[in-house]
Formats: sequence, structure tokens, C-alpha cells
Amino acid sequence: MKKFFDDIKKDMKFKSAGPGKKLTEDASSKAEVVQSSSGAKNHRHAPSEGAQRAGAAALARIEQHPKPKVHTSQDAIRNQVRRELEAEAAALAEKNKAAPAEGSKVPVKDPTCLSVSGVYFKCSLTGATLTKSEREAHTKEAILMRFEEDAVEASVMMVHTFNKDREKVKAAVDIISKYVDNICKNPTEEKYRKIKLSNKVFQEKVRCVEGCREFLQALEFISIMLPVEGQEEEEEFLVLPEQSTDDLELMKERRDRLQRGEPVRPQLDRQPQVFRPSANAQRFELPPEFYNLSAEELKKEQQQRSDLVEKNAMLRTKAMREKEEQRERRKYNYTLLRIRMPDGNLLQGTFYAWDRLSVLFGFVRESLVDDWQPFELIAPGSQKLQESEDVALAECNLVPAALLTFAWDAAVQADIAAAGGKSPALLKPELLETIRILS
Repeated sequence: MKKFFDDIKKDMKFKSAGPGKKLTEDASSKAEVVQSSSGAKNHRHAPSEGAQRAGAAALARIEQHPKPKVHTSQDAIRNQVRRELEAEAAALAEKNKAAPAEGSKVPVKDPTCLSVSGVYFKCSLTGATLTKSEREAHTKEAILMRFEEDAVEASVMMVHTFNKDREKVKAAVDIISKYVDNICKNPTEEKYRKIKLSNKVFQEKVRCVEGCREFLQALEFISIMLPVEGQEEEEEFLVLPEQSTDDLELMKERRDRLQRGEPVRPQLDRQPQVFRPSANAQRFELPPEFYNLSAEELKKEQQQRSDLVEKNAMLRTKAMREKEEQRERRKYNYTLLRIRMPDGNLLQGTFYAWDRLSVLFGFVRESLVDDWQPFELIAPGSQKLQESEDVALAECNLVPAALLTFAWDAAVQADIAAAGGKSPALLKPELLETIRILS
């Protein structure tokens, strides 16, 4: 609209500008036209003093009142969209405060309401109980403390634990193994017992892997500055003194330990707990550690659920549905499982979401007095779980929490009863010593 008025103004100015001029026209002719036009203007009567004051006052009044803004249809659309977005954001914020979206199960804030206070781990080196945030620093410290007892074992732990890239670790281990093999095959050759630290292969494959130098020093390599042919300055070498036959055999054994090494990982503390029979058996309130969603992903939850209506209206294949279910299960790191025993008591434990069914059955079996007797576990929906199946808990829809039912094998119990045996005891006494009421 503004452009339209600007074009009109330009057209008016063009028309009032007078006749045009040819490129070959003499400049004097233009002067005559100007003089004639100015002469015509001089014939007009000048306004009176009162008229001038009235015109100035009118102009001042016009300038005091701003011109009304012309709203186009695009302005109206943008304003409407902005209002709708602001209203939607306010409603979503209010909804998140009041109650989490269905199925997203955002963790509650009050720790006294949680089914478990958090996820904990056991350090395999010290036996300490650790939180998720403490485990990495504690593990490194525990490994470094092992150098006083066994430098070879500690350095092997360093190589396999401190480095996340498994391919780089394998490459470094292979090169160190080659160093050892060359020394053992050529024990009298001095060149095989010297490693130049500026060597390209050492720099790119070994030095960049934390713990490798410590392992070589545990093999009794020592750092020495040696002259290099063609250079004025000396360079650093790792040099191994000449070894006896027994020393060489020990070196081979240490090489094998490096090759067999595994990362030191704190074990998940299942926090076994027994509760008395309760109507709250299916009530679960989980801490944030159970979820594999970032803050940004949690924000996307609402949008994903808005799209669910449209997706349900589409004809989807079985593969599409299974892919969605797998994506849904990957939202969880851990799962909290309760097993209702025949006496009504509840056995509770924490598991990784990707733990196999055999891990769950092993946990229950370790909690029983008569752990030799076969039993069954029944999931929600009367699904009978099979210990022999190599299936993850998440694939059985047992995440992020579930209530299972325990039952002794009916055929075995019938045989025991026919033989005059007693009903088997259930949970171990040490578990029942800490039995609680489920809040």
C-alpha cells in the first residue's frame, strides 16, 4: 500500500516539473522557461499575515496527530499467529507445572515421594557405593591407587578404562605386543629394546592412548636422552635393559594380560528391597536418572504427542509400529521392577533397561531360600516370561517400571506335596530383616 502512494506522489511530481529537455537543446532555452514560469508565479497574490498564522496553526495540529497505520492482511495474519503461539506456550507451561504429559512420566521433584532415591553403583575395586556422577572419578582414583600394589595391572586398567575409543586401544595394544614379540625373538638385539618417542607410529598410535607409557614403564622400560645420528640435539627414548630368559617369559605373560584386559566398570547396585503387601504396588515415582531424555528432548515430547493423532489416522505397517515402539523404549536407561511373591510381599530391584531376562531371573533366584526350585515370572497382561529367551527387559515392555508376579512351578510343587514335603520358604532372612511398608 505504501508503495502505491509513493508511486502516485512520484507521478504528481513528474507532471508538475514542467516540460522536459532534449539532449541537443540549448541551455539558454531552459533558462527562458524558468524565467517565464517564475514570472507567472510572481503575478500571484501573497497570502495575508492572518492567513499565514492560520496555516501555521493548522500544520502544527496535523503534525501533533500521527498518521494512522494501515494494516495489511499479512500484518493481521502475523499478529494472529503470534497471539496463538503465545497462548499455546502459556498453556503448555501451565500444563507441565500441573501434571506431566500422558506417558512422558516426567520425574517428580520431591525426593520423599520417589520409589527409589536414585541409581547407585558398586565399585569393583573398593566396594564403595557411588552415584552416577561419582563413578568415573572414583574409578580413576581407585586404578591409580593400584600402582603401589601392581603397576602392570594398574596400567592395563588404565589403557582399557581411560580411553573410550576401542579401535584406538586395540591399535595401541597391537603395537605394544609387537614391541614385546620383537624383543622376545631377538633378545640380544639392542635396536628392538629402544623406542624413539618422536617416532611417527609411536606418536600416532601409542602415545595418544592413556596408560600405554605406564605399561611400558611397568615392563621396566626407562626414559633416557640419547644422541641421534645427523642431529645435534639428543632425543628421548624408552630403553629396556637386557632381559634374562625368565624376564622374557614374564614379559610375555604381561603382554597377554594387556591383550585380555577389560574396562573397569562399576556394577549397578540393584538395591534389593522387600515391602509388605500394599495397594500401592503398582505406583512408581522414578528419579531423573531412569530417563535417557535430555531437556531438549523432553520439550519435543509434547510436539511428538500432538503428531500422534495424525499418525494413528494413517495406515501403518507392522515394521513402522515396531520401529516406533523401539524408539519409545530407548527413552529409558534403567527400570525398576517389583515381584509380588505368593505371600503378598514385594521384592524390588533396579536393572538396566537392556538387561536380559536371565539377569532378572538370576536376581530373583539369589533372593530365594530354596533357590534350586524352578519358578515362573508373569508380566502384566499375563505374559509368561521365559528365562531361556535372550530378550532385553525393554523388549518385554518392562520399562521404566513394572509389577511382576512370582509363582512356583506347579508340576514340581505337586511332586513335593505328593512326597509329603513342606511348602518352600520364600525370601532370605537377611532381606526380610529390612522389610518396609510401601508408601
